[in-house]
Amino acid sequence: MKILKSKRSEQTLHLGEQMGKNISKGTCIALNGELGAGKTTFVQGFAKGMGVSEKYYITSPTYNIINEYPAGALTLCHLDLYRLESEEELETIGFEDLIDDTHVIIVEWPQILKNIFFNFEIEINFKFDEHYNREICIFPSGQTGSNLLSKLAL
Repeated sequence: MKILKSKRSEQTLHLGEQMGKNISKGTCIALNGELGAGKTTFVQGFAKGMGVSEKYYITSPTYNIINEYPAGALTLCHLDLYRLESEEELETIGFEDLIDDTHVIIVEWPQILKNIFFNFEIEINFKFDEHYNREICIFPSGQTGSNLLSKLAL
């Protein structure tokens, strides 16, 4: 586990960018945290690090559920599962079609996937400290997650 403090959104963007630069194959990342905690800001940096074109404006897919962004041989899939009410709805949105080595999946509000014991290589928790700075806790899972975390110069 790694714990970081982010006093400015630029620091959260930078963390995402570093992580995105080190992605080499399909990976699943869970983002937890209250509204405004920095999840989408992290994804914006991540997209930049992966090489997603700046012509795409990275926003939270609250109403779309899935936003996809091409990045060379990989595709960044940014999901927001807040509005899903059951595991069965995952089939409706085509979630299983995204699970391969060509899709990097970042999920905001991942609880519904945890309910079906879905495995994330990285889980990141965002919360505010008493000074309204972001505390970012990164939990790797398995070799892929550990390797990714070890490549970050933080």
